[in-house]
Amino acid sequence: MPVRVLVVLLVLSSLSFADIIDDVRIALSQNNSSAAASELNNYRAQHGADPEYLEALSWMARGALAANQLDQADQDARQTESLVRERLHVQSLDTNPHFSAALGAALEVEAQVLVAHGQDAAAIALLRRNLVAYGKTSIRARLQKNLNLLALAGQPAPSLITTEYLGPRPVSLLQMKGTPVLLFFWAHWCGDCKYEGPIIAQLSSEFAAQGLKVEAPTQLYGYAAQGEDAAPTDELAYIERVWQHYYPGLQGVPVPVSSANFDRYGASTTPTLVLIDRKGRISLYHPGLMQYDELRAAIRKAM
Repeated sequence: MPVRVLVVLLVLSSLSFADIIDDVRIALSQNNSSAAASELNNYRAQHGADPEYLEALSWMARGALAANQLDQADQDARQTESLVRERLHVQSLDTNPHFSAALGAALEVEAQVLVAHGQDAAAIALLRRNLVAYGKTSIRARLQKNLNLLALAGQPAPSLITTEYLGPRPVSLLQMKGTPVLLFFWAHWCGDCKYEGPIIAQLSSEFAAQGLKVEAPTQLYGYAAQGEDAAPTDELAYIERVWQHYYPGLQGVPVPVSSANFDRYGASTTPTLVLIDRKGRISLYHPGLMQYDELRAAIRKAM
């Protein structure tokens, strides 16, 4: 085979590796699960159960769950988990981001299926068991998030690490006991966080007289503008510029910088909003955006 033809074939092959995940997600977004399954089966016939296949299969589980097809969701999730675990005999979970994405999603779906069947205790046990197994991997925060959704409400708020921070010096949650606290977990790259910022600024102003305090934990991701690799000091400076530019109404808010805070609160989704009542207990744990009226009602309830 001529070298030029071989190069073209290799390029086309590499493109198909990346496309299968998008193809499955697009088909699912169009409520066409049969097309997604066909794409996935054809891909596996050509490439086997490679990392991209595993992540795409985990999207099949998520799609079935969203469609309330609980048996199918559980089947796809368990198959994903089984195939990933087979691969883990020869390589660690975080050697390939598709492995971690697939396994994290599979365990999440399995837990949510149990919850949908009213088996909250079994879901909590599943998540705790896997936190022990994968607590030192990249899926820790995701597992913790799902556990927090089930078990954190009413529990004492985990402490924050505040050694490194931007803005005013953070006050410990223990010292703020007696006043409600809103934690706004955000990331410098997060568009939804920029949308949420003005909502939090407005509510912070509204409820300041009633004692509401806000802290905005973030973490380093290893990159800055345009996804370029960045040393910690450079990324921290970039985070500060983003904070000043996009969050003008929150400049008096402390910004603790620590990945450990994200692990403790399971903030694998940004934004994640956590409301702590006057007794120091979690009254709201919400991964994702909240609109003004919804968040305001939660704050009033915590008051």
